[in-house]
Amino acid sequence: MENNHLIQLGTLGQSIWLDYIRRDFITGGELRRLIAEDGLRGMTSNPSIFEKAISNSHDYDEDIHAMALNKKDYKSIYEALSQHDVQSAADEFRSVYDETDGKDGYVSLEVNPHLAHDTDGTIAEARRLWKALNRPNVLIKVPATAEGLPAIQQLISEGININVTLLFGLPRYGQVAEAYLAGIEARLAKGKPVAYVTSVASFFVSRIDALVDPMLEKIIAKEGEEVQLAKQTRGQVAIASARAAYQIYKEIFSSNRYKKLAERGARTQRLLWASTGTKNAEYSDVKYIEALIGADTVNTVPVETLDAYRDHGEPKARIEHDIDGAARVLQQLHGLGINIDTVTQRLEEEGVAKFNKPFDELMETLARRIMKGKRI
Repeated sequence: MENNHLIQLGTLGQSIWLDYIRRDFITGGELRRLIAEDGLRGMTSNPSIFEKAISNSHDYDEDIHAMALNKKDYKSIYEALSQHDVQSAADEFRSVYDETDGKDGYVSLEVNPHLAHDTDGTIAEARRLWKALNRPNVLIKVPATAEGLPAIQQLISEGININVTLLFGLPRYGQVAEAYLAGIEARLAKGKPVAYVTSVASFFVSRIDALVDPMLEKIIAKEGEEVQLAKQTRGQVAIASARAAYQIYKEIFSSNRYKKLAERGARTQRLLWASTGTKNAEYSDVKYIEALIGADTVNTVPVETLDAYRDHGEPKARIEHDIDGAARVLQQLHGLGINIDTVTQRLEEEGVAKFNKPFDELMETLARRIMKGKRI
């Protein structure tokens, strides 16, 4: 086990989480095995993952049928199914949570993605989910939209653990960290403890390259004077952005403001690298793990990427390699006429849509199964 590349990540300060959930994965013992053998330290879910889990298996049929007979609607059924799986996974991770004194061992559940631009709705749903899950080692996922920011601050002030999701841009990351710190300060002002209030900021990585690379390829195809610069920049923007975010993280959480909070028990809001499965077959299947290994970070990966890293990963702390080069990549992008802030805003908007679609498809699937069950 000491030669397991996944376990070696832990010795470099990075926690490996799994971006996947499915009932038979938990009940069949596979999750427990990964915790024991691979040092898995947490799990994330999203509407797309639940849509695949419920739509593509029969593991949930009995529960769906029973709840349908009890006149439950499809939204109530989805909530019951997803909450059950998250609670079961959290129970599997409880030993990790206890051993790490609450640093790891978390499982995430997202608020309804249709609430991404509804501050009050997000707060109300997050409170309800937190109470229903009733586990200290769960995180409620709240999107890093403009409307999500005040929700994050309010929920942190109430002691609710938050996984800030759909985070793409550096300016928005600064706002997310500010919301976290302000929430901690508000909680302390009320005389409430903060030692076990946990948050991660999920910075989405590979989707940046997936959007920017085609823009660069158009420049390359023109065969102008900018071709070489575009070639140098292609496939580098996501990692450059993540490395820049890590520098912002270090600055914020070494500030006097944070140090005062840490003295009263506050924890850092760790950066979590999300969307780390490689989408371009030309790139290494562990590209978005290798380059982003560093202290006090989390990387949540799909099953395929987890398997790939176990097989041929090369663990080494690289998150701060060539910081100047990362800044140069972002400057080059600007020089090529590509506005990274515009890119990340588009990714945020598309990200919300990409979660809404599978959520709606799952609701339709559940509605059909309810109707089918009524006819049996």
